[in-house]
Amino acid sequence: MDYPILGALLTVTVFTFAVLWIFLMVRVIVDIFRSSDLRGWGKAAWCLFVLVLPFIGALTYLVARGEAMSERTMDEARRHEEAFQDYVRTTAGTPTKADELAKLAQLREHGDISEGEYQKAKEKVLT
Repeated sequence: MDYPILGALLTVTVFTFAVLWIFLMVRVIVDIFRSSDLRGWGKAAWCLFVLVLPFIGALTYLVARGEAMSERTMDEARRHEEAFQDYVRTTAGTPTKADELAKLAQLREHGDISEGEYQKAKEKVLT
């Protein structure tokens, strides 16, 4: 008997694993080139190992350098987040504590707020 549903399920499963394998290989090769602690010959050796013996090479790379791989990924994500936050701050013009304190001092000097109001607002900014 022929079961077309099982054939379709097998095809989807094989396709999914093929996509996952390609994703893993791309991540490993990108990490090899992104790694700053490897030099030219080290990168060449790892690439050759991963491309000639893909299963053994990728698994060996993940075991040997997996922790450093995740650290590099986290560092890159942190750098991107800091750059984004800096961009948002500069674009939106979000005032810093120093800016707020300077504005409060200017309001006090012009007589717009009293000394007591200045101290309360200063405490609020600093906490």
